[in-house]
Parts: sequence; C-alpha cells; structure tokens
Amino acid sequence: MTDHPFDYEIIYSSRRTIAVQVTRDGKVIVRSPRGCSRTFIRNFVSRNEDWVRKHLARAKEEADRREAAAPPDREPLSEKDRARYIRIARDIFTRKVGYYARIMGVSYGRIAIREQKTRWGSCSSKGNLNFNWRLILAPEEVVDYVVVHELAHRKEMNHSRAFYAIVASVLPDYQKSRTWLRDNGQKLWDAV
Repeated sequence: MTDHPFDYEIIYSSRRTIAVQVTRDGKVIVRSPRGCSRTFIRNFVSRNEDWVRKHLARAKEEADRREAAAPPDREPLSEKDRARYIRIARDIFTRKVGYYARIMGVSYGRIAIREQKTRWGSCSSKGNLNFNWRLILAPEEVVDYVVVHELAHRKEMNHSRAFYAIVASVLPDYQKSRTWLRDNGQKLWDAV
C-alpha cells in the first residue's frame, strides 16, 4: 500500500486485533483480522505513522551500522603489495626503534616484520623485536606507542606498574594510543 510515505504489506489471518510491525530489514507489515476493510487499515496505519517512521529510522541505522562493520569486498592483498608494505614497515620501525632505544637507554637485537594475527609487537628475552606491518596503517602516535611498549620490555619483561611507568616516562599520554589500538585495531586488518 502507498497511501503513506512508506509502503506496507497487509497479512490477513484469523487474529482478533490489528497490529503494525517494522522488520529488521525495514519492511512495514500490517497484521490484520480477515474481513477488516482497507479503509480501516489505512486509518490505523495513519494513526501509527509516527511510530512506524521512528522504527524505520532505527532499522535503517542498524542496517547502516551492520554494513559499516562488514569488511569491504575486495581482492586479497597480492604478495607484491604485501612485500612492499613490509619494506616500508621495516624502514619505519628501524628508524623508530633506533630513536626510542637511544632515549630509553636500551639495546635490542634484530627487528622482524611479520603479520601476526594476534599481536602488534613482541620482544624476546634476547631483545629481538617483532612488529606487525599493519601498524603502519595506524596513526603515528600509535606506532610510537607499540615501539616504546616493546622497548620497555628490555627493562621489565612483564606488564607491571613499573613497566607502564617506563612507557609513561617516554609517552605520558600512551593510554590514548593503547585505547585507539584496542578500539580500532581490527580496522587495520580491513584496511588493505
């Protein structure tokens, strides 16, 4: 029916009352007793038009949110492109590790660039550092935070208060980057 700014479908059944429903995908359905006149249904929908509009808007918001959360359809990253990102990441992390290691007075072993599914960086007991290349898609202060975090393990191989005091001595507002990574890290996997 199109007497309103939205279409609706009428479903007749042996029910006793009339009701209007907005489905999750934004369809308006009027459930009506058999024998109810079109005029009665049209008037019922008119009386409930504000309610229907509100629920249609809510359904659209939910649909938009689901669509935004879904990873975009795209070609998988080619090996050539992945190798290029890894080269860029190696350059960025080599410079940043050297810079922050001097500031923090720590040494380190080799730097490896990987694509770990569960970590952004790691530091071995020998001082070898691993970084996820996808971090280069994050804001620069987030990259700095991960570098400082891993280098802080050269002094404290844990996540104690003393460890975070070391991180804070270099990056006083590191919590912002930590929060950004927790809230947005998945987007770095969806970005390319």
